[in-house]
Amino acid sequence: MRDVMNDNYGNPSSVHSFGQRAKAALDQARASVAAAIGAEPAEIYFTSGGTEADNLALKGAAQAVLKKGNHVIVSSIEHHAILESGHFMQKNGYEVTFLACGKDGRIAVDSLRDALKPTTTVVSVMMANNETGMIQPVADMAALCREKGVLFHTDAVQAVGKIPVNVKDLGIDMLSLSAHKFYGPKGVGALYVKQGVRVTPLLHGGSHEKRRRAGTENLPGIVGLAKALEIALARREHAQARMTELSSYFIQNVQSRIEHVYLNGSLTNRIPSTVNLSFQGVEGESIILSLDLKGIAVSSGSACTSGALEASHVLMAMGIDPLLAQGSIRFSLGRQTTKEQLDYTVSVLPDIISRLRAMSASYRP
Repeated sequence: MRDVMNDNYGNPSSVHSFGQRAKAALDQARASVAAAIGAEPAEIYFTSGGTEADNLALKGAAQAVLKKGNHVIVSSIEHHAILESGHFMQKNGYEVTFLACGKDGRIAVDSLRDALKPTTTVVSVMMANNETGMIQPVADMAALCREKGVLFHTDAVQAVGKIPVNVKDLGIDMLSLSAHKFYGPKGVGALYVKQGVRVTPLLHGGSHEKRRRAGTENLPGIVGLAKALEIALARREHAQARMTELSSYFIQNVQSRIEHVYLNGSLTNRIPSTVNLSFQGVEGESIILSLDLKGIAVSSGSACTSGALEASHVLMAMGIDPLLAQGSIRFSLGRQTTKEQLDYTVSVLPDIISRLRAMSASYRP
């Protein structure tokens, strides 16, 4: 990224030598990202992040095939980039179905089968949930949609770089990813669009990204995305094995030290770097602030909804009791997380929970 900003600063759309050198870097990054997910370079479109990619996939694809029908389906546990797009589309004449979720945090394929209609055009179900880490049966859902002639998109922001992702093997039509989820720069992402799938642009202007996304490409961010993904894939198997061991160790130790702590989701079919625990009788924000004073950074759900006081929409969709959902905390493990850090977290948590429960009117042991 530093080399691009200092030495390869041309506009990829310019025809002079500086621009063509920049375009070569852009093309190399596009080919690298495509290879990482089993796509063709021409099927990769760079965006400002996962949110824009999600919006372009859902709104853009639905608009492009509006003559076929106006019914779209999304799951009830999606990131707000998809959920809010769905609500926007509802207000603008589309029929939107929000698929229910099971107690285990997974969407059943049968629920999608029951929701499909002759007027259904686009389905969007995320690959891995950003709050619980639960992995969804995307390949089976995509196969069902393919039988019905319905486009299938998956928000793979939490999955790419962490689990195997190959668009051809999955049989999907569109896929969103974001660089900062695999240690790349913030503010850059990509959308895979299968060749032959039409998508109406959200941004209008120049002919960038083959007229699907107007605006001069963020070349430093794009080459950073490509390099970060390359590194993540090289380390993925080792990282996931290590993360699985650490997360299992952490869950077991927290539950052995503190009563009435519940894992949201299950121990299987999940991204091990995400651990979502509910502490009965305690308000999540209080836990976050108490842990922050101890030098531990956690969240009560998606970082995109920080400051929201209502319970997580994901946990509510799973049927978790609202009071219990209010006491949920997402612990995110990463490359630099150590066993010693987890031990330290486990050592301070019991006193924090005990103190907060003593002040809680809702906790009755």
